[in-house]
Amino acid sequence: METLDPRTTALVLIDLQKGIAAFAGGPHTSADVNARAGRLAARFRELKAPVVLVRVGWSADGGDMLHPLADEAPRNMTLPANWWEYADELQAGQGDIHINKRQWGAFYGTELELQLRRRGITQIVLGGVSTNIGVESTARHAFELGFNQVLVEDAMSSSHADHHRFAVANIFPRLGRVRSTEQVLAMLA
Repeated sequence: METLDPRTTALVLIDLQKGIAAFAGGPHTSADVNARAGRLAARFRELKAPVVLVRVGWSADGGDMLHPLADEAPRNMTLPANWWEYADELQAGQGDIHINKRQWGAFYGTELELQLRRRGITQIVLGGVSTNIGVESTARHAFELGFNQVLVEDAMSSSHADHHRFAVANIFPRLGRVRSTEQVLAMLA
């Protein structure tokens, strides 16, 4: 049976914040993703394994936002008042590791790698929104940094179910192991 060692494994949850919830269009609702992520976070905390909560956002003037020359460049937007708030189901606490990012991936320009390495983490369990954007960007970088990964298919979602399914079927199996919330919880037993 597959196992996860809580001494060397961290849960990393991408952009599960109230301002992002509306972007979870499928195949899982934001309510379902948040509930499953909350169960995972509670179990990791029980085992004294790190829980990393990653948020994305920018300054009020958008000056720290990427502005690439692209066919679908991001728009400057006024963030809703609850943008930065974590989903209630996560029960975010001071004992968690909090990472703020300014782009899709959670490693570049943040202290995520430092926080994981200093704790002896060699493996991450990854979920969040959006599957093919923030989660996939983080997973690709984690792979390049040599972290083993478990990607929790039902604790992530995308704006379109097809985008989610493509990443889960074609990208994630090359970066790590794709499992369900129930399978991850069993791996921690």
